[in-house]
Amino acid sequence: MRHAACSCGQLHLTCEGEPVRISMCHCLACQRRTGAVTSNQAWFPRAQVAEIAGEASEYTRIADSGNAVTFRFCPTCGSTVWWEAALRPGLIAVAVGAFADPSFPAARLSVWEEHRHNWIDIADGVEVVRSASG
Repeated sequence: MRHAACSCGQLHLTCEGEPVRISMCHCLACQRRTGAVTSNQAWFPRAQVAEIAGEASEYTRIADSGNAVTFRFCPTCGSTVWWEAALRPGLIAVAVGAFADPSFPAARLSVWEEHRHNWIDIADGVEVVRSASG
């Protein structure tokens, strides 16, 4: 079991088992959304998300891939906790930082590499994709 929460703790969820995909995104929209140079997410089948609790606001945008992505964030502290992408039906992406777990497994995929800051090093063994279609 893994527990993820927003900064103030009002919005939280519980995931069972291992994620099917752990990735980092370098797209400009994710950089703006997070205020960081990457967005890091763990993708879980919806059936593995045992509980979602608290009030969430949502924002839907069209990604660079052309698909809709709907983000759920805390209306109190503004932390994005999870999102869903039309490109990956049946999966929920959870912000890795929302787990607040330094032992959380590393990303195995790096997408939108054309927007990666040149000082960000990608570890050996991480698959690199120029766009999010991979």
